[in-house]
Amino acid sequence: MCLIFVAWRKHPRYRLVVAANRDEFYARATAPAGFWDEAPGVLAGRDLEAGGTWLGVSRGGRFAALTNYRGGDVAGAGAPSRGHLVSEYLRARHAPQAYLDSLAGRAGAYNGFNLLVADGDGLHWYSNRAAGPRALAPGIYGISNSLLDTPWPKLVRGKTAFAELVDDAHVDVEAMFDLLADRQPSDDADLPDTGIGLERERALSSLFISTPDYGTRSSTVLLIEDTGDATLHERTHEPGTTASQTLTYTYPVEPDREAV
Repeated sequence: MCLIFVAWRKHPRYRLVVAANRDEFYARATAPAGFWDEAPGVLAGRDLEAGGTWLGVSRGGRFAALTNYRGGDVAGAGAPSRGHLVSEYLRARHAPQAYLDSLAGRAGAYNGFNLLVADGDGLHWYSNRAAGPRALAPGIYGISNSLLDTPWPKLVRGKTAFAELVDDAHVDVEAMFDLLADRQPSDDADLPDTGIGLERERALSSLFISTPDYGTRSSTVLLIEDTGDATLHERTHEPGTTASQTLTYTYPVEPDREAV
């Protein structure tokens, strides 16, 4: 997952609104969103290579999503899969802060990541490239492949448009997908320098990425109401084409009763 926009308690109907793109190598096997056989309370796509996921929700109203951190030190090829951090939280009973506190002691074993976790009471962010977990106040947030709200051009542009869509009384799901489909590259002068070279920085500078071997594999729009239903829309993209397929799941939230 490489781009996430989140509105936490900024809409009169939805406590959480998420619009996100997952970028990955086309060769990496992936399953679309669905309820997991071994964890029926978890709704998420699946990385079939390592078994984790990049974004998901639970029947109890829990949410988690992950982006990789680009640049800086790496733990190496033998590091554990970051996608398990998402599925681990979704299957747990811990409150967000307690889960992130438990993660902090082992986070250095992973390559760089940003992790968002939420339940009905709070939204929290943690990166193993930052000082520690942080509870987020009601607001609009964005994460790409640097720390929370780092003003990379595509994040600034996308976050502004996302905030305008959330400001509408009726959240237009198709307009959210249109935002996530933006292929306009950023100006070279505005690009970050993360050590991958100008050509690659340019290729990764649009909200929707399309290169010969890597790009946006899926887009997700998630709406969780203050009370009642959660709806997850996932649009998977066929590499090298404009073809896509959209799945929609709506289910009643049944809050976890044993969160600690």
